[in-house]
Amino acid sequence: MYYSAIMLPVSAVCGGIYRATIRTLRTRNIPLNHRLSSGGRVLAGLADADTIFALSSGHGRCGVAVVRISGSAAATALRCMVGLGNQLPPPRTALLRSITDPHSKEVLDRGLVLWFPAPHSFTGEDSVEFHIHGGPAVITAVLQALGSVPGMRPADAGEFTRRAFHAGKLDLTEVEGLGDLIHAETEAQRRQALRQMSGELGRLYQNWSHRLKRTLAHVEAFIDFSEDELIEEGVLDQVDISVCDLQTEIEQHLKDERRGERLRSGVHVVIAGATNAGKSSLLNTLCQRPAAIVSPIAGTTRDVVESALDIGGFPVLLSDTAGLRDSPDLVEQEGVRRARERVQQADLTLLVVDSTILPSEEQEAAALLLEHLRSVLSSQDQSGAGRCLLVLNKTDLLPEAQREKLNLGLRRVSGLPPVCLISCQTNEGLKDFLTVLQSSVKTMCGDPLSGAPTLTQARHRAHLQHCVAALAQYRRYRDSDLALAAEGVRLALTSLGRITGRVGAEEILDIIFKDFCIGK
Repeated sequence: MYYSAIMLPVSAVCGGIYRATIRTLRTRNIPLNHRLSSGGRVLAGLADADTIFALSSGHGRCGVAVVRISGSAAATALRCMVGLGNQLPPPRTALLRSITDPHSKEVLDRGLVLWFPAPHSFTGEDSVEFHIHGGPAVITAVLQALGSVPGMRPADAGEFTRRAFHAGKLDLTEVEGLGDLIHAETEAQRRQALRQMSGELGRLYQNWSHRLKRTLAHVEAFIDFSEDELIEEGVLDQVDISVCDLQTEIEQHLKDERRGERLRSGVHVVIAGATNAGKSSLLNTLCQRPAAIVSPIAGTTRDVVESALDIGGFPVLLSDTAGLRDSPDLVEQEGVRRARERVQQADLTLLVVDSTILPSEEQEAAALLLEHLRSVLSSQDQSGAGRCLLVLNKTDLLPEAQREKLNLGLRRVSGLPPVCLISCQTNEGLKDFLTVLQSSVKTMCGDPLSGAPTLTQARHRAHLQHCVAALAQYRRYRDSDLALAAEGVRLALTSLGRITGRVGAEEILDIIFKDFCIGK
């Protein structure tokens, strides 16, 4: 991870060393805007880097393939492979040209070429794109020809995006959004990834970072210059309010019930229940293929069978599990253990029950279902509210009057999760069940286009939790040791900077001079 300015790792007892170092750099006119890695190494300028090339449109036969080039030798490659001499085509204008081998002058293909001069390109460097025919032989010939141009090499995985990040074209949240967009498989995933790639999440974090920089600048200025009466009264009171507001906003942002993370990775839905309740039949019905073996023999499913689904535009990882029962069979015992483990980890459990075993009286049926819930779900969520659907299967074997009585009666029982009556044999009730399932999944993921952008990465959550803890440190030491309190603000700022990849000491100094006019 890289940052756009010097990062000084400072412990709470070294606040004075931090401020002295910044003053030394300032008085000696040493620039603060070097790019450093997390290990403290100075990065080479992008202008000194190799020119890279790669197939950007994916492998396999296709009508058109796109080969991308980025770096200082991109113009050279364009001239020698398209025969333009010293002249370059107009920027961002597609030209139809013959693409030739730079040594043999053999024509490799005829396609479109585009020129993107720095800094107006994806990577911020001089870039070229060849839009060629997508046959494997054509792609191989063009890539081999590019490899023969001096100063060029094949790109490493993700290197174009890495260069875009170093050039300031993308922050880390936008880079992650781009990766999620490429891998999006459902409509909701696409919407969330596109929103993050457009910078909404990054702008939220940058806004918090800006407010923290201002807060830290005020605290540092008060520590260094308050004795000289250069700081106006009430500065620390404003800092207290700002820290409290930021901590509240970040804590509220963290209380999202992992909606964005669920949408990104998929909602984990587990099918559980007793043997021969129809769990595997339900899996096959939802997948619309024979994903699991179905037989009348109890205990047929011994392991977890997984399948990825798109439920109403939301990603779902559906797992069929072994029937829950006591068994002397060691293999089946392990299957039951794995089934219970999956239920504990599940976002949503589909508890499948054989409706033919239920009493005809609704109160007795409800009591039996509640007992079944307690035996399957964790003790802290025995009601199943919010994380379970009751699926009563094999309703085709019940008289119609009993089906209607169960359907109406169980809906009136408090303490039961939503109840769906279905038949995997006849597909009766399946449409209503899918509507309820889709509604539950949508509630867990939320609408990716409404409200504030949500957390999508576990690392974001970890850094924000560290940020909240650091702000709590400020409030804890505010009255006893202002240097330790300031260190809390600095640690909070560093945690936010690790999310976007940018945080710098120079910006803090700018705010000090701007707000307090010190050193006129």
